[in-house]
Amino acid sequence: MVTVDGPRRVSTRGGRWATAACWLAVAPVAAWALLRLAGLERGPLVLVTAFTPYAAAVAPAPVVLALALRRRAAATVAVLATLALVGAVAPRAVPDHGPTVDGPAVRLLTANLRLGSADPARLVTLVRMRRVDVLTVQELTPRLAADLDRLGLATLLPHRSLTPEVGATGSGVYARHPLRDPGHRRNRGFFFTQAYATVLVPGAPPLRVESAHPAAPYAVDVVPDWWTDQRAQPPATPTGGLGVLAGDFNATLDHAALRDLIATGYTDAADAAGAGLGGTWGPYDGDPIPPVTIDHVLVDRRIAVRAAGTWPVPGSDHRALLAELRLPAA
Repeated sequence: MVTVDGPRRVSTRGGRWATAACWLAVAPVAAWALLRLAGLERGPLVLVTAFTPYAAAVAPAPVVLALALRRRAAATVAVLATLALVGAVAPRAVPDHGPTVDGPAVRLLTANLRLGSADPARLVTLVRMRRVDVLTVQELTPRLAADLDRLGLATLLPHRSLTPEVGATGSGVYARHPLRDPGHRRNRGFFFTQAYATVLVPGAPPLRVESAHPAAPYAVDVVPDWWTDQRAQPPATPTGGLGVLAGDFNATLDHAALRDLIATGYTDAADAAGAGLGGTWGPYDGDPIPPVTIDHVLVDRRIAVRAAGTWPVPGSDHRALLAELRLPAA
């Protein structure tokens, strides 16, 4: 006698409890992927979003679990979520130096000085050793500004646009080359100032540089201030003059607000150099916080990025970010 078997069912393992455990592992990864792709960060999710690279790193684990337990639906969701997260994060480690230009090179360093407590000698040494042409600083105090000049910054970078203030609100732009139109504006959130000036680099078009410092979303009740300051950042001017925004943005490339700003015509220098996963804030003053990348150098897309990297500054909870740029010729 010949019998015809029906479709064979693929067996699963562990029963209902295993299925529930599988979905409990997959659900957070799927939710995080949706949050990141749709730009849904609001309230406490603004803080959570900063740690998206870590979510991408652990995302394959639920895939392995779902495959091991033979839960096809859960495995499919886990694979899609993992691809979304890894696809958003991984390109930051791949260099893309941008346009080919033949103008002068500029080394730009940005550093949050943590209420003026950063080591001035270390910062001046970094400027000297790395031959920095432009320095933007945040949380610059009058005392630290005086110490920096006393230790040699006045000679290294004699041109400046400074708004030193006691506490966290001060900022500054220092340059090796002459400046024009110096000034500052004050954010509405935490009232951080953003010093700016146009740097006159020989052989290149005028370069407007601003020290960026939007409000920090350290608690839910200040997230509206964070949004206000993020939206107030100056957009790129792709049909106008060259511009650079450099500083402590209190946002990562996973925050929709920063991605929207970049979309106006900027390039993130560390991202372009393949160094976009380097942490700039977190555990550097001893706090048990995984490092996140909230300091950025955003450059006009007509500017080429040659290299980028971070450097420790004792006394600060941030690492300084150095970007080596090449400008278009004048």
